[in-house]
Amino acid sequence: MSITEEHVSTASRPSALRITDLRVANLDGVPFRSSIIRIETNQGLVGYGEVRDQASATYALMLKSRLVGENPCDVDKIFRKIKQFGHHGRQGGGVSGVEMALMDLAGKAYGVPAYALVGGRFRDTVRCYADTPSTTDPHEMGKRLLARRELGFTMLKMDVGVSLLWDVPDALIAPPGARDETAVMHPFTGIQVTPKGVEHLAEYVATVRSIVGNDIAIAADHFGHIALDSCIRIGRALEPFTLAWIEDLIPWQYTEQWRELTSSVAVPTCTGEDIYLLEGFKPLLDAGAVRVIHPDPATSGGIAETKRIGDYAQDRGIAMALHLAASPIATMACVHLAAATENFLALEHHAVDVPFWSELVTDLPRPLIEDGFITVPDVPGLGFGDINEELFQRLLDPRDPVFFAESAHWDAERSHDRLWS
Repeated sequence: MSITEEHVSTASRPSALRITDLRVANLDGVPFRSSIIRIETNQGLVGYGEVRDQASATYALMLKSRLVGENPCDVDKIFRKIKQFGHHGRQGGGVSGVEMALMDLAGKAYGVPAYALVGGRFRDTVRCYADTPSTTDPHEMGKRLLARRELGFTMLKMDVGVSLLWDVPDALIAPPGARDETAVMHPFTGIQVTPKGVEHLAEYVATVRSIVGNDIAIAADHFGHIALDSCIRIGRALEPFTLAWIEDLIPWQYTEQWRELTSSVAVPTCTGEDIYLLEGFKPLLDAGAVRVIHPDPATSGGIAETKRIGDYAQDRGIAMALHLAASPIATMACVHLAAATENFLALEHHAVDVPFWSELVTDLPRPLIEDGFITVPDVPGLGFGDINEELFQRLLDPRDPVFFAESAHWDAERSHDRLWS
């Protein structure tokens, strides 16, 4: 070691850093089923990421043979190598979770927070919005949301849709079996919401607003698998309640229908949680088909790719919120992304009712969310010290109850990956 190096605190030797292992621990109840990625290196640095909620850990494990031997600081190089193995929906979770872990490692190697790797920060705190379990009783729904508000959240979300209408006489027209059919895309279900159904939804939201107040942002989701005309009627009926947005009324693939809906209602429209990579978002953004884009970084490609999505949306005058249902690991990845993205609105939080949620990682404030905000950490990587191994062990998915199981059987997984001849 040189005299100069004796006086410099180095987190590692980044140029000599190499990936040596990738393992996964499957948890349940954080708030949903979740797979945590751990990437190990030759210098003892460890990076963590998270596969999208309720996705298969296989999407990450099959990437291991493409990662071992690589320098995790070469985040963009590795991402370009593996991004072909992701796809829309839960299938993007493996690539996205690995990218989070690479950003964690690169930040630790260079001694900087992850947000510094994507351009620095625009804000010191990140606003969270609280999702809330649904109920058919609007008075009870109002009380649940009010309890979130009293915790300090300045933005809330609830479900408003056909789930509230199935037992209301004359509210729906639907073919037999439609209530239990979830695999048919919205335009093809044959479900229509009647004027009585639309009125019932408007009255539901009016009751909730009367309890929670008119001076707090409330978004609405889970409208059900209904076609465009019903969506437009519902959107127009909800205009008086100044909702933050109405979400996922139509499958994201139908750009023209989204543009028609957006131009027909005076309520912000929002979609994007199942879209993978910027190229998947471009049709909606180029068409101005939504008012708010809503990627889930555990689906969309991780931190840097979702930053590109946000920047592309900003150039078109469209705000970006972040969908998420995850442990503090993916949450902290989102915090760094949100800090670095100028047109960011709010980050989804599903775990208000999970009392141990903040304890899943160490060296962060407990509770992690205070008055509806998370403070952006200045420490390297994603910003937490380590995982809480004892708590992890208690939360292991009973279907795969091994703590970061040995994964050597994935080391030899090979194929000819090149996409050109």
